[in-house]
Amino acid sequence: MEEHHGARVAQAMAARLKAALDDKGWSVAQLSRISGVARYTIAKALAGEAWPDLLTIANLEKALECDLWPGRDV
Repeated sequence: MEEHHGARVAQAMAARLKAALDDKGWSVAQLSRISGVARYTIAKALAGEAWPDLLTIANLEKALECDLWPGRDV
């Protein structure tokens, strides 16, 4: 059975989020303070256990100054 496209998007976004945190040298707590997104929400997104809503993604992208949404080609 082929993996669901939405699952691939979530995994790619989680990988981009982790890479952006690593690039900035920030912890989840630091990103939470800067973005206004709850640490729990960020941790769940990183673990692939929750899919953040668009406003949350936008706030994370603004704080990290990078795109997290991987696009259609995933």
